[in-house]
Amino acid sequence: MGFFPLANIVIANMIGAGIFTTSGLLMGDLNNPLLMLMLWLIGGIIALCGAISYGELGANMPGAGGEYLYLSRLYNPLAGFLSGWISFIVGFSAPIAASAIGFSVYFIRAFPSFPLWVHEQTGFSDFTLEKVLAILVITLFTSLHYRGLKLGSTVQNYLTLLKVVLVIGFIALGFAAGKGNVSHFASGNIFTTNLGDWKTIGLSLMWIMFAYSGWNAASYIGSEIKNPEKNLPRSLLLGTVVVMILYLLVNIVFIYAIPPVEMKGVISVGGLAMEKMFGITGGTVSSVLISFALFSSLSAFFNYRSACLLCYGKRWSFF
Repeated sequence: MGFFPLANIVIANMIGAGIFTTSGLLMGDLNNPLLMLMLWLIGGIIALCGAISYGELGANMPGAGGEYLYLSRLYNPLAGFLSGWISFIVGFSAPIAASAIGFSVYFIRAFPSFPLWVHEQTGFSDFTLEKVLAILVITLFTSLHYRGLKLGSTVQNYLTLLKVVLVIGFIALGFAAGKGNVSHFASGNIFTTNLGDWKTIGLSLMWIMFAYSGWNAASYIGSEIKNPEKNLPRSLLLGTVVVMILYLLVNIVFIYAIPPVEMKGVISVGGLAMEKMFGITGGTVSSVLISFALFSSLSAFFNYRSACLLCYGKRWSFF
C-alpha cells in the first residue's frame, strides 16, 4: 500500500459525524466563536503531535499492530496484550457497530420515504430497519475487504475523495452564498481565568479530540505499507493536516452563517447552516453528509483494523 491510500485511510477515519454535530454543543458551553475556533486549532495541533509521534515509531518499528506493537517492544508484552484487547473491544468492534447504527439513522432521516416503503413491504419498524441496515452495511464492507487489500484500497480511495469533495463543496457554497455575517465572530462572552472557564475548555477539548480521533489509523497496517519508513510518517502527517484545515474551515462557515445565539445546543448544526444560507431543508442535507461520512469511515475501519487483528493472531497475543 502506497502513500496516497494511506493518507486516504487517515482522512476517512477522522472525518465522521463529529464535525457536523459537535460545534453547536461547544457554542452552548463556550459562548465565544473565536475561542471555539482556537480550541479546534489546539485539538488539531494535539492530533498532529500524536501523528508525528506515531510516524516516528512506525518508521523505526515497521509492522502491523499500531500501539500494540509499540507498547510490546518499548515496554512489556503485557502492555501490548492489554492494549490489544482494549483496541479489539473498545477501539474496533464498538466504533464499527456505532458507526453502522449512526449511518442507518441518518440515512433514514435523509430519505424518509424509504422506511415507509420498507414498512409496507416487510412490516419492519424504523427501529428494526436501522438494525437491518447496519448489519447489511457491515456485511457489505466485510465481503468487500475480504476480497483483498487492492480492491478495498481502491474503493476506499474513491469514497474518501468523494467525502472530501462534499466537505469542500459545503465550505465553498457557504462562502459563495454571501448570506452570513462576519460580526458573528465578534459576539459572545469574554474569556476569564476563573476555574469554571478552564473546566469548560477542558470538557470542550474532549469533544473536539473525539472528532479528531483516527489520526493513527495508518499505523495499524505497517506490514502492508511500501517503504514504511517514509510513507507512514508522511501519510499520518498529511492526513491530519488536511482534516485540521477542513475542520477549521467548516467551523468558520458555521459561525459565518449562524448567529452564535442560534447555534447554541444545536446538534444538526450543518443542517442549520444550510438552511440559513440557502433556505432549504437543512436537516436533509446534513443527514446526507453525515450518513456518507459514516459510510466512508466504516470502509476505513475494515481496511486497516483487520490487519491489526491478524497481527494479534499471528503472535498468539489474545490468550
